[in-house]
Amino acid sequence: MLKTNRLKPIRLLVYNQNHIGIALKTYFFKLMKRGYCMPMEHQGDPKKISKINDLSNQKAVEHNDLITSVAKMDKVPLKIFELAVSCLDTEHPPADNAVYLSKNTIYSFFDVSSSNKHTRFKNALTTLHQQSIFEVQEENEKGKWKYKIISPISSSEWNDYNDTLKIKFTDDIMPYLIELKTNFTQYLITDIMGLNSKYSIILYKWFSMNYNQYEAYNGMRTRSKEQIALLKNPYIDLIELRRITDTIKEYRRIYDFEKNVLQVATEEICRSTHFQVGYEKIKKGRSVVGIKFYLDKKRPLAVLPYKESDPAYQEGKARKQHEQENLYTQAMQSPYTSILFGNELISFHDMQDIFLMGNLQNQVYPLYDQLKDRRGLNGVKEHLSYVSFHREDYSKEKQNIAKYLQQSIKQYLQTVKIQDKGME
Repeated sequence: MLKTNRLKPIRLLVYNQNHIGIALKTYFFKLMKRGYCMPMEHQGDPKKISKINDLSNQKAVEHNDLITSVAKMDKVPLKIFELAVSCLDTEHPPADNAVYLSKNTIYSFFDVSSSNKHTRFKNALTTLHQQSIFEVQEENEKGKWKYKIISPISSSEWNDYNDTLKIKFTDDIMPYLIELKTNFTQYLITDIMGLNSKYSIILYKWFSMNYNQYEAYNGMRTRSKEQIALLKNPYIDLIELRRITDTIKEYRRIYDFEKNVLQVATEEICRSTHFQVGYEKIKKGRSVVGIKFYLDKKRPLAVLPYKESDPAYQEGKARKQHEQENLYTQAMQSPYTSILFGNELISFHDMQDIFLMGNLQNQVYPLYDQLKDRRGLNGVKEHLSYVSFHREDYSKEKQNIAKYLQQSIKQYLQTVKIQDKGME
């Protein structure tokens, strides 16, 4: 073809800072933008460039010491780092520590479509380089701790004539990404995609670390039932939770910490990932000393194939699921859940049942609110203590705890209203 023959000499040109011909430079860039020629370093480049369609089954894999480290960075740089990690081939790591991503993948990952996306993209990378570190602590065989401060990224490269972003990891961070052996955690990068809080990302990775171990050891004899239960429902000291979320000097009141860290993170994780999460504050005296988390994975329901293609069905399904998840999140943050659990009216397993907890929040807890208005929270505690003491044991298959508790509180409220009316 005429156009191809004319361009053969041009394909041998490599633009660099020493070229001084303005006309030549202008012509060269015009050709590259049209896709007729490209810089020699990228011609026939075998490097895989990760695009948005590649992310659906792409996983990030990190050493557990990195999972429990302190990420000294904001949400956006942290998400860019996680996305870059998911592009690493841990079985065949790159010799130059570099991965290649489509810039449009970055924009899609962050759902950025505004006119200033290029500026935001550059600012995020600049922050990742200038202000982002990991504070890692490692325990040796003697129980002594070693501390490291690691910068994760050494360089980032891109241009204005193609869609490729090159991110190069530092030598110090690479062992935590490729030399993993058995002490590692992997998770879907698409789960990270929907998280809009730094705390959500950090806790999601910590949950994944524990739950992955639960799945690995469950049914094996190498761990006791108690140890396996702790992996599925992990406990963490409050001071350690503050350390990994980098909030030792922030949200010092437990009310503020719960509102800005725990509630935000658990709600986002329930809404945007495959995890269903609840938590309980553990107290020593009047002080909160730790948090007990309750983890489970969402299980998709079987549906008829024709329904999956029905937009109305899909919309209704999504709306119901969102409503149920909101009810579950509210229930797990309600003091009534802790009281029920303390009186053995619900179990660990019950607290992981999104439908049961949603029904309690929707049908039972409003009735407890009515009792609380008349008798205070202690009145609710006394009622549930009475219910627990007089409750008859019967098989799980015949049990409908939500209905049982609903009937109990309805009957007791009638008694309370009669008592209050008699005192008027």
